[in-house]
Amino acid sequence: MEPLFGVVLGLILAVASPATDSCTCATNKWAVCAQDGPGNCTCRLAGSDHPVDCSTLTSKCLLMKAEMIPLKEKRLWRPPHGVMDSDGIYNPDCEDSGVFKARQCNQSSTCWCVNSAGVRRTEKGGRSLNCSELVRTRWIYIELTHKRGSSAFRVSDVAKALTQLLESRYKLPPKYIAAIKYDPPLIQIRLHQNKKPSWDVDIADVAYYFEKDVNNDSVFHSNSKLTVSVNGDALAIEKLWIYYVDEKPPEFCMRQLAAGISAVVTVVLLSAGIGIAVLLILRWLRTRTYKKFECKEMRE
Repeated sequence: MEPLFGVVLGLILAVASPATDSCTCATNKWAVCAQDGPGNCTCRLAGSDHPVDCSTLTSKCLLMKAEMIPLKEKRLWRPPHGVMDSDGIYNPDCEDSGVFKARQCNQSSTCWCVNSAGVRRTEKGGRSLNCSELVRTRWIYIELTHKRGSSAFRVSDVAKALTQLLESRYKLPPKYIAAIKYDPPLIQIRLHQNKKPSWDVDIADVAYYFEKDVNNDSVFHSNSKLTVSVNGDALAIEKLWIYYVDEKPPEFCMRQLAAGISAVVTVVLLSAGIGIAVLLILRWLRTRTYKKFECKEMRE
């Protein structure tokens, strides 16, 4: 009876294993998934109880929060290399919908206002800092270069390949791709999204996923390296820059600008002063030489 029981148990485990393995979140490697019923897989964000929709991209705010909490189950995984003050990765406060809260603060009671992409748009202040609204990022400019060893491609082929990439990998409807320009080796992508319907992904999330892919730190569960192919030839991305343009201009105070202007004025004044001093010295030397020459002629 016991051998028969062992065979039955082995068959059950063999059937159950594929189901368990398939219970993963394709669009978020930091999601913790569990099989809670036949054919039903529930995924939640690591370090929180927030459910994750694995059919689309996870919001940037929730991703940044997950990155701050290493997964104990995966010993080889570690967070990004470091925190660059409030302008890089930080532990954000998110709304229940997953969007950033307008005001972000760190553990030292320093606060600042951010846009919908989580990028700081004001000077840092105290807990009394008021951020009345979350200003939306409606334009995102992505600039990238490919390795110069790669051959140049046709502009239309590059635009087609990148449009397909944004649409298939990042679920971005083509209507939000305003323009793609190519001047070898520079590629410029402009994304535009005035308003985001609930069923569409946010261009800020797309930019974040794309940045992680280029830096070989993919958010996707497969963690596969990003490959971009143009007519069968690999487009080897070398460098990446992302610029955010909000509905309203940033509210940085003029202190930094004033300091820069003061430095420029100081340099100009010093240069002018040194120039005048040199001219006076040269004039004095010429006058002195002329007087000596006059005295010599009078003696003769």
